[in-house]
Amino acid sequence: MAGAYATIIKDNLERLFSLDLDERAAAMGARRDGDALQFMAFGAACRLTPAGITLDGQPEDGPRGIIISLYGLHATGEDSVLEPLQSFKEAPNSAPYVGAFANRTEQSLVPLVPRLGDLQETIRARLDGGDAPAAVSGDIAFVVRPLPKIALCYVCYLPDDDFPAGVTCLYSHNAHLFLPTDALADVGEYTSQAILALAKQVG
Repeated sequence: MAGAYATIIKDNLERLFSLDLDERAAAMGARRDGDALQFMAFGAACRLTPAGITLDGQPEDGPRGIIISLYGLHATGEDSVLEPLQSFKEAPNSAPYVGAFANRTEQSLVPLVPRLGDLQETIRARLDGGDAPAAVSGDIAFVVRPLPKIALCYVCYLPDDDFPAGVTCLYSHNAHLFLPTDALADVGEYTSQAILALAKQVG
């Protein structure tokens, strides 16, 4: 499977680097450095070159690399608009992915909810995060930005005598302008994985 991912990434990068790199950099919210494009992705320093993708200096030829390469191809010149936030199921043609999104993005974080109050600052610092909009409810809520023009808002509910813990993940209003819907689902999954990894590092 890794080989298949690498082939897709290679093809996407060939297409990307055949385009106007200044236009692509502006559309992605990236910085151009010669023949490279640089930005933060999933909490890591990301560098795209015709030869491949690195995250914090390490080659990325798995699913995150596919997401990043698709972002490079699909990002539009519009500014990112946070509100009104949207659920994943409101994204175009999202029905085939809703179940997997709920399991991999939201349910995967439920065991972590009691610790999220203490972890919020670490998560925000690593994932270019900030406060949730004032209209958002929940016991714990915060925004992170796994890609420069795509923000996610995690709304978390602590367990009580009547209800178990819960997590809802919402997308910035126009996130669909920057990635295809299946890749948007994957953004949620790999952002949640990044949060879980941070929690493991903190201990």
